[in-house]
Order: sequence, then C-alpha cells, then structure tokens
Amino acid sequence: MFVDRIKVKLIAGKGGNGIVAWRRESCLPKGGPYGGNGGRGGAIVLEADHDLHSLDVFTRRRILRAQNGQAGGLNLMQGGKGESLVVKVPCGTLVKDAETGEVLFDLTPETPKWTACLGGRGGRGNASFKSSTNRAPNTCTLGSEGEEKEVELELKMIADVGLIGMPNAGKSSLMSKMTHAQVKIGAYPFTTLSPNLSFVQFEDYSRILVADIPGIIENAHLNKGLGISFLKHIERTSTLVMVLDIAPDDEEHDPFQDYEILRKELGAYNPEMLDKPMLVVLNKVDKDGAAEKIASFKERYPFDPSTLFEVSAKEEKGLKELLSALHKKING
Repeated sequence: MFVDRIKVKLIAGKGGNGIVAWRRESCLPKGGPYGGNGGRGGAIVLEADHDLHSLDVFTRRRILRAQNGQAGGLNLMQGGKGESLVVKVPCGTLVKDAETGEVLFDLTPETPKWTACLGGRGGRGNASFKSSTNRAPNTCTLGSEGEEKEVELELKMIADVGLIGMPNAGKSSLMSKMTHAQVKIGAYPFTTLSPNLSFVQFEDYSRILVADIPGIIENAHLNKGLGISFLKHIERTSTLVMVLDIAPDDEEHDPFQDYEILRKELGAYNPEMLDKPMLVVLNKVDKDGAAEKIASFKERYPFDPSTLFEVSAKEEKGLKELLSALHKKING
C-alpha cells in the first residue's frame, strides 16, 4: 500500500531521576552525600533514507517513543543515557505540525537528518546539592519529561524527471522501456494507482531518477478521477515529460486537447509547474492514423519543435532521442 501522508506522535525519553544516597565507611566516619544524577532521555531523530519510497510502515507505528534515561546510582554514579530513536523516512518527507500545518523541517539530500524531539534532562542527586553551608543535603530532583510532538509526515518524492499524462497514454509502458522497471501495464484507464520511481542509467554511468504518477483527467483539480494529489510527487523535479496518446481509439478525439487540459491542470495545482523545462512525447506513433494527428499537433504546438518527440514505447522507437535529450537537460 502506498502512503504519502500520515500523522504520528513523537515522544522523547524522560530523564532519569536523581537519588539520595550516603557514603558510610569505616575509614570515612563523616561520610557524606553520594547520590548520582539521572541520565538524559533519548531523543527522536528523523533521517532521510533513499531506499524508502512510502510512509506505509507508519500505519502500524503511530506512536514513536525513545528510551528513558536511567536513575542515578550510589557512589556518585550517573544514570545511563536513554538510547535515541532514529526513524527512517523517505527522502523528500516534509514534517509538519499536525495542528497548524506549519512546515517544521524538510528532509532532503542536503538536510538529511533532524532532531525532532529532545530527551528530558536527568534529575539531580543529593551530592550535587552539597555546598559549604549545606554539608548533608537530603534532597534530589526528578528527571524532566522528554519533548512531545504530534506531526504530519508528507512525502514529496525527489526525482529528476516527472512523467505526466492522461490515463492510458502509455506512461507506464514508456517508464518500463526507459528504466526496465517492473510496472503495472494494462489496456484500461488508471493502471497506475500510485507513483512509480526508477533510475535510467547511461553509458557514462550517470543516472537520472524518473517518477511516473497516475493519470490526470480534466477537472482533476476539482477532485475528479484520482484528483491532483499525486502532482506533489513531481513538484520538485527539474524536468517534466508530458506523454500524449497521439492516435487514440476515438478518432474524433484531439490529442492537442489533452495537451491543453494537462497544462491547465498543472497550472491549477501550482502555476510554477508550467515554468519548468518540459518535453512532450507523442506516444503510440506505430498506430494507424498517427501521422495525420502528429502533423495537426505540430501545426498548433506553441513551443520549440525540438521539445517534441515521436515515440512508440511498444516498438521502442524514438526512445534513444528522448533519453539523449533528458541526459543533456539533467546532466548537462
């Protein structure tokens, strides 16, 4: 199950208590206070992990606790520190205040670790209260509680290239040919129900990360179809690839209309998405009637023709040119 938003409660460890203890030995008839301080409670640390791509593990772990500190001991012994809890989350996870929605931290490759909750301080043993005017203090303090936060984890995948398109445009087929990833492919709408992520490796051993999100339909911003909730997973990409079925089964359907709908939905979600570098893939050029549709599309296409690519994912036609263009854009 793919989960990209979930609420969890974080509880850092409580500090250990200080104790009251006395030293009484035959060689030291006057003895004295000898109670140690408690240890600090464990912290909760969130850490980005490139090998994780979903927050589904937290559906079974809604409360995360770090270890408490240990109480102080005899002979001025300080209690052991509580072990910090390191919580692995996918790279690109936003940590938000569950109540206000304020972004507390963004776990990215540049900022991969964040201490979300500090452990409580250990209490003082009676030895720490000894002074010139109080030679035999009979008091100690309790350890303080660790910090608590209720947060919402929201995943925004970090990829180099984002694939977008209408349902059944052939994005999954294109993804499988580009990256050799095992993705679900079917001759029906909404084959992809959650984002797919995979690498393309080039001959110079450089790699680009590609994200394929579920199909978008007209008025997706009004929550039709699968809505636009998955667009956040390509919001951080540097380049977008729009995949269009250039020869749909309905001969009266106009692929250029799909192009305009997709741009409209991108703008409705976030106008800045339209400013990203974008390549347009005219897919399924192997089908009958594709040549006429391509010519009609090119006549109305308002941008540089060099951003258009005629591709057949099924026959692997035009893939080399598309990958070369992506390599140039991402890796220079």
